Amino acid sequence: MAVLGFTLGTFVFVLLISSVANYPTGEVGRSCHGMVPEHGHTARPDPVHNISVSQVTFRPGDQIEVTLSGQPFRGFLLEARAAEDLSGPPIGSFTLIDSQVSQLLTCEDVQGYAVSHTSSSKKTKIKVYWNAPSNAPNHVKFLVTVVEKYKIYWVKIPGPVISQPNALPFTTPEATVAPLSTLPPVSHLTKSFSASDCGNKKFCVRSPVNCDPEKEHACFFLSFTRDDQSVVVEMSGPSKGYLSFALSHDRWMGDDDAYLCIREDQTVHIQPSHLMGRSHPVMDSRDTLEDLAWRLADGVMQCSFRRNITLPGAKNRFDLNTSYYIFLADGAADDGRIYKHSQQPLITYEKHNVTDDPKSVGGSHSLFLLKAHGALMFVAWMTTVSIGVLTARFFKSVWSKAFFGQAAWFQVHRALMFTTTTLTCIAFVLPFVYRGGWSSYAGYHPYLGCIVTILAVLQPLLAAFRPPLHDPRRQMFNWTHWSVGTAARIIAVAAMFLGMDLPGLDLPGPWKTYAMIGFVAWHVGTEIVLEMHAYRLSRKVEILDDARIQILESFTVAEAEGHAFKKVVFAVYICGNVTFLIIFLSAINQL
Repeated sequence: MAVLGFTLGTFVFVLLISSVANYPTGEVGRSCHGMVPEHGHTARPDPVHNISVSQVTFRPGDQIEVTLSGQPFRGFLLEARAAEDLSGPPIGSFTLIDSQVSQLLTCEDVQGYAVSHTSSSKKTKIKVYWNAPSNAPNHVKFLVTVVEKYKIYWVKIPGPVISQPNALPFTTPEATVAPLSTLPPVSHLTKSFSASDCGNKKFCVRSPVNCDPEKEHACFFLSFTRDDQSVVVEMSGPSKGYLSFALSHDRWMGDDDAYLCIREDQTVHIQPSHLMGRSHPVMDSRDTLEDLAWRLADGVMQCSFRRNITLPGAKNRFDLNTSYYIFLADGAADDGRIYKHSQQPLITYEKHNVTDDPKSVGGSHSLFLLKAHGALMFVAWMTTVSIGVLTARFFKSVWSKAFFGQAAWFQVHRALMFTTTTLTCIAFVLPFVYRGGWSSYAGYHPYLGCIVTILAVLQPLLAAFRPPLHDPRRQMFNWTHWSVGTAARIIAVAAMFLGMDLPGLDLPGPWKTYAMIGFVAWHVGTEIVLEMHAYRLSRKVEILDDARIQILESFTVAEAEGHAFKKVVFAVYICGNVTFLIIFLSAINQL
């Protein structure tokens, strides 16, 4: 019964909990002013979509139908602006005709100033109503940005001008949309980067420590070389998607100065950006970068650029003569669009000023407190609790002799369970110390961890009120003690499965899942073997007095004959558990 409950509960938890992916929803309010998608690509020059209106004159309060049409597109951003000042704020408001394909946006703190898509499904026509405000200018022009694919889009496609009846004809030359900043020239690197000058001329961050990108393809490499009032940055790593680094005031993503090298087919785009919380990087202008260069060879991506140490007029760019934590990450990219990094970024152990004396530093994909949390939980719920459970369930008759006033099995069981509770409580506190509070990004793991900790503390409290052996309440205690313990073990295994996938302790996969499944199978298999052994021996004995049978206990003489077998199984089980534990602790230590 115990084995069945543990097995079913474990796999129910593991199978039911899944992740959720996000998709474009058109909530692009922060792009209202410039109307430029944050895709990091150049807008196409020749529009293939057009805007039409139901009338070319209007009075304040009129409602005009506006239609966007053209070849299939996925996203759009439609606004109306004063024809004399296309760089000014949006004019009027919109009313939806079909809320399934379009939605109102809040721009300049006004709801309905703009309209965008609701999903990335293909569309060929969008219709909305524009509401003329009481303070409308004499001439209004419609502008639209249309996205066909992530890297194919048109910015501020001009639409018709509509005018108030008594306004003079619109004779001002049509304002053309300011072209995007001329991108700096990009060259090709002729040879691989080298770590020979790290600590001498270059400030380097490397993973593994002391690796050399010139000799090792698996080397993630980042270097900063000061050249008068500028810094030359080199970045290298085995990535088919993107490489990135960020400068941060703390160890958290958000409000950081970041730079990405994004692979697209056989080209690499070098893109400055900034991070706003744990969201997609916001791409910035490349005007602040010079001497851009890249190289693709043998599955390794390399890119370099130069930027000034200080950039007073550049928003979101940090001065390089200040100390920061340095993040180094990589991940997948598709059609120029980047996705979440493949593992927790490498973070330097302390802040560094990359313009100071050259150094060669390392970092970790997981900070010490999270490593300690994972290690303590693995020790508690893969070793001490498992051995303690088997001791109480199958070794009462084997170690029945008194030891310091109590049976030896009980002393071992109590010591192991107390250790489990202590380790769990210590491990429980560490993430809160690290995070400074509750984390809303850890999914179900912290909730399950809280439940496990509560149950782990509840068990010894229940044991303190254990009735005497022949007390009528003893049977109820035994069932309660078993139920709480089994629930704690099931939930703990589910929490460990989820915890291994968290960014803060992202163990190498997919072996981590197989190893944890192997541990569960190892423990359940051992319990099954011992249960079958106990059942086989009990069949040899004629039970004369049913009242002497205790739930979860067996004191038959036949069982005593199998002591040697149990000891062998127990020794093999401990060796297996220690092996699994060493595997996980070694992986944690390498992060």
